[in-house]
Amino acid sequence: MYDKKWMKRAFELAKKAKENDEVPVGAVIVLEDKIIGEGWNQPISSHDPSAHAEIIALRDACNNICNYRLPNAVMYVTLEPCAMCAGAIVHARLAKLVFAVAEPKSGACGSIFNLLQAEELNHKVDIKKGIMEYECCLLIRTFFKEKRIK
Repeated sequence: MYDKKWMKRAFELAKKAKENDEVPVGAVIVLEDKIIGEGWNQPISSHDPSAHAEIIALRDACNNICNYRLPNAVMYVTLEPCAMCAGAIVHARLAKLVFAVAEPKSGACGSIFNLLQAEELNHKVDIKKGIMEYECCLLIRTFFKEKRIK
């Protein structure tokens, strides 16, 4: 129930990215049933390759709680995080990641490899996938289909 509630917010943020001609990915970080951070993809508009939705949401959350660690927090994101974002999630010590759509080309949370639960790392993040998968997948596919038409 809560997972769908927060994924709906991430989906709304993904639509913001699409409106700005960015790959439509949105992320929300929740702690104690309150949003503490939000982000959407902005690498093109910000000229910053690290400006993925997850990184922006992590920066927002950390600033809001004045701590670089986010234990007990949950991130909801519309697309499986890449290696850069997965690494940041581990460093922030998030408790859980919930994502909608697997990313077979660059997903680092189970598709290509799984950084969030790597034996070698000192922190493990729980993973749940598939929440609002259809809607989020459709948004991404529509975005790229429209790009190919242009």
